[in-house]
Amino acid sequence: MDTTRSDPGLETLSEDTLAGDPMTQFAGWMAQAQEGGIPEPTAMVLATTSAGGRPRARTVLLKAHGPEGFTFYTNRTSRKGQDLQVHPRACAVFPWYALGRQVTAEGGVRMMSQASSEPYFRSRPRGSQIGAWASRQSQVIDSRAELDRRAGELEQRWPGDVPMPDFWGGYVLVPETVEFWQSGAYRLHDRLRYRRYGDGWIIERLSP
Repeated sequence: MDTTRSDPGLETLSEDTLAGDPMTQFAGWMAQAQEGGIPEPTAMVLATTSAGGRPRARTVLLKAHGPEGFTFYTNRTSRKGQDLQVHPRACAVFPWYALGRQVTAEGGVRMMSQASSEPYFRSRPRGSQIGAWASRQSQVIDSRAELDRRAGELEQRWPGDVPMPDFWGGYVLVPETVEFWQSGAYRLHDRLRYRRYGDGWIIERLSP
């Protein structure tokens, strides 16, 4: 990321002001992103690796974050679901350009159980619940009409509660490193990385 900002008065990111752990620091930055009116502040670019070793990326929405890591949900038969089945590791990037900030997290990915995924599924709008069934995510379809037809059929099939698909659920990216990037004057950006060390974290400053 290279934002050309030449204002020498830009705020710097200091080791002295960072939280002791990355998830606490992330929570603070996320709150500021949400308060700052950034469109889709929870959007993150998720990169995975295919069975053939090819890198693949897409944007997903973060649904929870805390000491355990970063939580998102998806169709388990999608490309990312298949990738994570073979290579349960990922990288997530939060590109908060308007704030001159970026967060990058790397680590293993843990698949959540159906039981622990269901509360979030139940909280989704009914249309999104139907959509989870209607979309064979990442598969080729003939037309938009096919997708709409499936959704309509499922609406009639389940006039009441919609069951959660057994091919859908949550994942938690358990970070091993989390880098906080803040734009600096003359491209002298601040890059501070938390790296897991034993039961704790060490903070390293990286050259921009």
